[in-house]
Amino acid sequence: MTIFARRARASAGRMHPELSLVSYTLLGHLEESGGCRATDLAAHYALDKSTVSRQVAALERAGLIERRLDPEDHRVQVLHLTDAGQEILAQVTRSRRAAFRERLTGWPEEDLIRFAAYLERYNARPSDTDSD
Repeated sequence: MTIFARRARASAGRMHPELSLVSYTLLGHLEESGGCRATDLAAHYALDKSTVSRQVAALERAGLIERRLDPEDHRVQVLHLTDAGQEILAQVTRSRRAAFRERLTGWPEEDLIRFAAYLERYNARPSDTDSD
C-alpha cells in the first residue's frame, strides 16, 4: 500500500507540475459535488481545517477555484471550480487515464475484471460492505 501511495503522489507531479495529489483530489471532489464549503472538504477527507484552508488558498491564488455566496444562505461561501480549474482537472484526468491504459495494456480481460472488483471492494465505505 505504501508503494501504491508513493506512486500516486509521484504521478500527480508528473501529470501537472503545479498540482499536488491533494489539490487534484480536492478539485475532483469540487467537480463531482458541484461545489461545497471548505469545512465539507475537511470533513469528507478527515483533514484538519487549517490543512484544507492552505490548499484552498493555494488553489484560489492559482485561479483554479473561486468562492461564491450560497444562494440560500449568504453567510456561507461555497467553493467552485473556475474554467481554468475545470481545464486543468480535465488535462490531469486525461493524462492519468492514458497512464493507466499504458500500464494495464496486455493484461488479460479476466485479470482486469478481477482487479477492478478488488479496487471497488477496497474503496467501498465500511457501511457499504457490512452485512447484517
